[in-house]
Amino acid sequence: MLTNLEHLGLAVRDLAAATDLYTRLLGQPPYKTEHVASEAVDTVFFQVGGSKIELLAGTSPDSAITKFLEKKPEGIHHVAFEVDDIVAEMARLRTEGFTLLNEQPKRGADNKLVCFVHPKSAGGVLVELCQSIS
Repeated sequence: MLTNLEHLGLAVRDLAAATDLYTRLLGQPPYKTEHVASEAVDTVFFQVGGSKIELLAGTSPDSAITKFLEKKPEGIHHVAFEVDDIVAEMARLRTEGFTLLNEQPKRGADNKLVCFVHPKSAGGVLVELCQSIS
């Protein structure tokens, strides 16, 4: 079951400029930066109440974020929801007819297991499932 809006993922071209902009906008610095080699992205996280904003910048031409920004402007890339049991939620969504972009959960940023739901089966929105790793 989806338990919480975990974060909004924002694709950006210039991570330093976007970090400065959101630091000023939110009135606080990010709490974490992280390189996710498996996704070829650098991330910056801001806490906003009970949710987060994740800035994502591609680090290679093959990065999904780099490819996204070749076709679209900077902005919302995905919506992420927290789940208690990502494997069970993946099975439930498959049963409901959703197309998943991952066969198995994979390690993502911010100490999470993640899986993505294809936008074509989710009303045009890339949805990320996140489960905290203990």
